Amino acid sequence: MTISFDTIGLGSSQAIFTQLELLLRIAVACALGLMIGHERKNRNKSAGIRTHAIVAMGAALVMVVSKYGFSDIPSYDAARVAAQVVSGVGFLGAGVIFVRNNLVNGLTTAAGIWATAGIGLAMGSGLYVIGIASAVMIIITQEIMHRIAFFAKVASCGNIRLTLAQKEGAVKSMEDFLESCKIDIASVKIHKNKKDEVKVEFEVVYPPGFDKAWLFSHLAEDNSVMAISE
Repeated sequence: MTISFDTIGLGSSQAIFTQLELLLRIAVACALGLMIGHERKNRNKSAGIRTHAIVAMGAALVMVVSKYGFSDIPSYDAARVAAQVVSGVGFLGAGVIFVRNNLVNGLTTAAGIWATAGIGLAMGSGLYVIGIASAVMIIITQEIMHRIAFFAKVASCGNIRLTLAQKEGAVKSMEDFLESCKIDIASVKIHKNKKDEVKVEFEVVYPPGFDKAWLFSHLAEDNSVMAISE
């Protein structure tokens, strides 16, 4: 539907139907954001249904206001307000990115929020096919990447903190064990606080698909390991 600036103002049935069509764009954007957020929520991500739905709805609203809200001003830039969404949503995305054990988490969710804002802009400008198709592609991509082992299993970084019983070759023996598990050791920190124990911190890179639960369970059963944590 092509909307003329002259039909935006109130006072006629045509204006009411025009604004209802604009409201439909915002509602569809909200629904698409809800679908994307539902996929994130099912994977226990920090940004879920409400966040994605509000981002998509807000972006669509800003696009509608930017494109049609200043029709009474001659020669205005219809994209000026909407353009701020692209950079502004980056601050929201940065809020879901955090670092734990030298591993960056939340990048995919942040990228999803940014893409969801783009879908909202597309819907607000009336590009229904592009907006809906983009939302479907995001959801399908996420599902494929998590269901296919080739894409889902990636190397990851982490820390292994151990308190070992003090004996000759204890640290070297632990290094050999980790390397036998195909775990790359990036760095080692050793602290001697007591005569009968030594604290060791390994910064490691786990191979794709590695079972960390098995590793920690195996180390907990080792008589030389007095304490273990990530």
